[in-house]
Amino acid sequence: MEKNHAPLRPDLLFEVSWEVCNKIGGIYTVLSTKARTLQNLSKDTTIFIGPDVWTPESPSPWFIETPVKGLSEWAASAKLPGGIKARVGRWDIPGQPIAVLITFDGLYASKDAFYGEMWQRFGVDSLHAYGDYDEGCAFGRAAGIVIGSIIASGFGTIPARGRRKAKAPENIVAHFDEWTTGMGLLYVKAYLPEVATVFTTHATSIGRSICGNNKPLYDYMAGYNGCQMARELNMEAKHSLERAAAHNADAFTTVSDVTARECEQLLERRPDVVTPNGFEKDFVPAGKALDQARAKARARMLEVASALTGVSYSDDAFIVITSGRCEYRNKGLDVFIDMAARLRENAPARPVLAFIMVPAWVREPRADLSARLAAGEKASTPLPDPVLTHALNNNDSDPVACRLRQTGFASVDPRVTVIYVPCYLNGTDGIFNLPYYDILPGADATVFASYYEPWGYTPLESVAFGVPTVTTSLSGFGQWVLSNFDNYFDACGVNVIGRGDSNYHDVVTHLASSVDYLAGCGPKETAAIRSAAMHTADAAAWEGFIDFYTEAYDIALRKVAEK
Repeated sequence: MEKNHAPLRPDLLFEVSWEVCNKIGGIYTVLSTKARTLQNLSKDTTIFIGPDVWTPESPSPWFIETPVKGLSEWAASAKLPGGIKARVGRWDIPGQPIAVLITFDGLYASKDAFYGEMWQRFGVDSLHAYGDYDEGCAFGRAAGIVIGSIIASGFGTIPARGRRKAKAPENIVAHFDEWTTGMGLLYVKAYLPEVATVFTTHATSIGRSICGNNKPLYDYMAGYNGCQMARELNMEAKHSLERAAAHNADAFTTVSDVTARECEQLLERRPDVVTPNGFEKDFVPAGKALDQARAKARARMLEVASALTGVSYSDDAFIVITSGRCEYRNKGLDVFIDMAARLRENAPARPVLAFIMVPAWVREPRADLSARLAAGEKASTPLPDPVLTHALNNNDSDPVACRLRQTGFASVDPRVTVIYVPCYLNGTDGIFNLPYYDILPGADATVFASYYEPWGYTPLESVAFGVPTVTTSLSGFGQWVLSNFDNYFDACGVNVIGRGDSNYHDVVTHLASSVDYLAGCGPKETAAIRSAAMHTADAAAWEGFIDFYTEAYDIALRKVAEK
C-alpha cells in the first residue's frame, strides 16, 4: 500500500459489539472511551450497534432511547426479517454517540440454514457449537441485516445545498469486535460487498482457552496449530468463526504486539494494524477533588478491613489492589496471593492491606460484617473466615478462597492482610457501597501480574488515578510501556516485570520487591511517582491512538475500492 497519501475516512461508520450499552468487560471501556474522539472527528457519522438484552423492568442504564433524525424513521418503518427489532437512541457516555440496540432471538429458528450457508461460503464449522455460540451468531447476523437496511434507507446522505445534489455516503465501514460479531462481518461480506469491513480480535478465543486449560502458551507458541488445538479443546465452532472473520475482513486488527503474534500463529493471519486501546480521563477527579476521593476510599477500605479482621489499621497502612476478571491464572491472582505471602515472610516496610477485587460466584454480603460496619464500633476479634467480604456459593471450591486458606491468610497477621472482595463494585455491593472508580484512588499501588492479557485496562486505569502499578511483559499495556518509557516507577509510575512460562517464582519475588519498595518511599518520592503515573495515562489518550484506527479504515476502504 502507498504510504504517501491522505487516508480515506468513512462517511459512515458502523461499530458492532456485544458490549455496546452493555457493560460486561474491557471492550466496553474500549468503545465507550473511544466514542467521544470519533464524535469530535465527525459528529453522528458513527453508529454503535449492540444487543437489546434489556427489559422495561430492567433497562440498560447506559442507553437513552431518543429520536435520531433519519434513523428513528428508519426503525419505525423497517421490515426486518426474523422478527429483528431495533431501538434507536444515544449511548450515555461522553460524546453521546448514536446507538442502535437490536433483538435477534427470532433468528434462532433459522440458525441451521445460515450456519449451512456460512459453511458453504466461508468454511465456518458450526457443527460442534455449544454454550453462547448461537447467541453470538444470531446477534452478529442480525447486526449485518440491520446495517444493510440502514444503508438502503439512505441514512447518512449529505443533504442538497444550493446547486449541489444530495450525496449518498460513498465510504462506508463496518467494524466488528470479537468472534461474537463474526457472523455479521461474513454477512456484510456476502451481501454488501461495497461496505469495507474491519475485524478486531481483542483476545483470540483459542489462545484464551489454551491458557485457561493451564497449557503453556508462550514457550510453545511456534508449535501450536490453532485448528488442531480447537479440536483438542472443543473450541472448533468459535475458532472457525473467528478465523474466517479474520481472513475475510478487509482490514484485520488487534490491540497489542503480543496478541498480534498470537493471531499470526493461531489464526494464521498477521494483523494489518495494531490498534492499542486508548483512554479518556473524563471521570478522574483532579486536584482537591482527587485528594478527597482518596481519603474517602482509604477510610472505607480501612474500616472494612478492621471490621473483618479485628485489627486496628493505621492511616499509613499500605493498600495494594488487584482487580479485573476472576481468571485465577490468566489474571495472575495466584501470583498476587503468593506475593502477599512472600511479603509476610520478609516483614514489609509498612503494614500491607492487599485487596483482591474480582467478581466470583457471590451469594450475598456477609451479614456479620454488615452488622459490625453498621454498629460503627471498633472490633477486637476477627470474624470467621476473615478473608472474605461476601458469602460465596462455592466457598469450598473457589480457587482464590482456597488458595488464601492454603497460604495461611485465614489466620490474621497485621503485617500483611489479604481480603477477597468477590463481587462487582458498582456502588450497591452491600459492604463498600462505592463504585470501583471511587475505591481505586484510595490505593497506594496496584498489581496486575497477568499471564494472559491482550491489552490491560486495569493498570491503565490505575495510573490515570495517579496510582502506581506493577504489571507484566505478557500484557499489551506492559509492552507499550516498555516501548515508550524507562521501566522505573519514577519515570512512568509503572514497573513491568518480565514474565514467561518458566519463571513463576522469580515473578513472585520481583512483585514483592516492587511493592516493598513503594511501601518504603517517602512523601516526596511518592508524589513524584504519582505524577509520573498520570503523565503515562496522558500519553495513552485516544487523541493519539485514534490514528491507528484511521489507518485500518483507510486500508479497508482502499481494498474495497480496488475490487
